[in-house]
Amino acid sequence: MAHDRKLVLGAVALVRERIRNTMPAAEMARESIEPILVKSGWFPGAPFRWVGIIFRYGLATDPEPQFDSIHPDDGDLPIARELDTHELLAVHRDVDALARYFRIRTLECLLAVAARYNLPSELLESALNAEHAV
Repeated sequence: MAHDRKLVLGAVALVRERIRNTMPAAEMARESIEPILVKSGWFPGAPFRWVGIIFRYGLATDPEPQFDSIHPDDGDLPIARELDTHELLAVHRDVDALARYFRIRTLECLLAVAARYNLPSELLESALNAEHAV
């Protein structure tokens, strides 16, 4: 994939529910978190060039993301995390609330990446604490 992003978010439904505002909310979340990754100094020291997170809209929220292998051609670290559709349905009509939900879940995933690859996590932890303080 030819792009200059360090964070890419996507979603797939595992259940038959329509979650509104997914793309605008995911873009808002990415736009606020991607600069934190760059400022944290993950790149170019990380063993991957970018992180791709797929949120799976399912029946429960996974406590931890599932990691796949780093793709040698693309350089991405693909991870996935199931999210409880009921939590999404509670906020999906308010794009700002959904973006906040995605920011929290994305930061949790990135903290797991930081732990696994021994990358700086202080700025991510601060951002997550700020989201929880709202």
